[in-house]
Amino acid sequence: MSGPSWFQRFLLPGFAFNAFVIGGGYATGRELVEFFMPAGPWGGLLAMALATLIWSAVCVATFLFARRSGSGDYRSFFRQLLGPGWPVFEAAYLVIIVLILAVFCAAVGAMGTALFGWPTLAGSLLLMAGIAGVTALGSASVERLFKYATIFLYAVYALFVLFTLIRFGDRIAAGFAAASGVDGWAGAGFTYASYNVLGAVVILPVLRHLTSDRDAVAAGLAAGPIAMIPALFFFSCMVGWYPAISAETLPSEFMLRQLGLPLLYGAFQLMIFLAILETGVGAVHGFNERIAHFLAERRGHGLPPRGRLVVALLLLIVSVFVADRFGLVALIAKGYRALAWLVFAVFVLPLMTRGLWRLASGRMTRPSA
Repeated sequence: MSGPSWFQRFLLPGFAFNAFVIGGGYATGRELVEFFMPAGPWGGLLAMALATLIWSAVCVATFLFARRSGSGDYRSFFRQLLGPGWPVFEAAYLVIIVLILAVFCAAVGAMGTALFGWPTLAGSLLLMAGIAGVTALGSASVERLFKYATIFLYAVYALFVLFTLIRFGDRIAAGFAAASGVDGWAGAGFTYASYNVLGAVVILPVLRHLTSDRDAVAAGLAAGPIAMIPALFFFSCMVGWYPAISAETLPSEFMLRQLGLPLLYGAFQLMIFLAILETGVGAVHGFNERIAHFLAERRGHGLPPRGRLVVALLLLIVSVFVADRFGLVALIAKGYRALAWLVFAVFVLPLMTRGLWRLASGRMTRPSA
C-alpha cells in the first residue's frame, strides 16, 4: 500500500486549518471589516501579515508537538501540554465551540433572510443538518469536504476578485491612495490571529499523514498563507467602498450587488455556505474525535456514526439558540474578542513557552491511557 500523498502531507493540514478559519465571519466579510477596517486599508494589510506570521508559527509548534507526543486529538495534546491542568482547556473548548458554531448559524440565518426572505432560524437549521450529516460519516468524509470545498472556495474567490478589479479597480486604487494612518493594526492582527489559531489543534486528526518532523514544519509554515490569501484579496476589494462598507452586516452581499453578475452571485453564496459548513464540520469533528479517543481508551471501541450524530446535534441546538439570541454582528464584535484572550491563555501561551521548551529539551512522552 502506498504511503501518504504529497497533498496529504504538506497541503491537507493547511486546507483543514483554512476550513476552520474561514467560517461565517471571514467568508461573508463581516469579520474582516470588524477587525481590519478600523486600522484603515494599509493598517488592515499589516494586521493580516502579522496574523499570518502568528498562524504559521503556532501551527509549526502545534504540529511538531502533536507528532512527537503522539497526540491525535486535542485531549491527548493538552494532557501533554498542560499536564494535570488539561481539563481547563476542555471546559474552555466547550465555550469556544458553541460560540463559533453560533456565529456560523447566525451567518447562514442572515444569508437565508437576505437571499430568500426566510426566517433567520430556517438558514440555521439548514446548516445544522449539513454539519450533523457530514460529521456522522467520520474522518474520510471530513477530509474530502476539506479538499473539494477549499478548491471551490479558491476558484470562486479568484473570479470574484478578477471581476471586481476589472469593474472597480480604479475605485479600489483610489481607496488605498486616499487612506492614511495605520493605528491599531498590531492589536487587530494579534486579536484576529489568537482566536482563529485554535484551528491548529482542532485539526489534529488530519496530521496522521505526516511522516516526519520536516513534514510538520513544512505543513505548519504553509498553513498561515493558505488560510489568509483569500482574506487578503477579499479585503483589498472591499477597500473600494471604505469606510461605508463597515456598516454592512454582509459585506459580500453588498459587493456582489454592485457587480450585478447573477451566476457569480449564486456561486459566491454557495461558496459561503460550503465555507461555513466545512468550518463547522471541522470544529464538531475535532470534538467527536476527542470523545472517540476517550472511548477507545476506556472501552476498546470508538464513537459510532449514531453517536457522532447525537453529539453534533446537541452542540448545534445550543449554538442555534445562542445565534438567535445575539445575532451575527454582536457575536463577532464582542464574543470573538473575548474568545481571543481565552484561546491565548489556555493554548498559545502554554504552547509557545512550556511546549517549545519541551520540544527543545526532548522531554516528550507518549500519552497514557
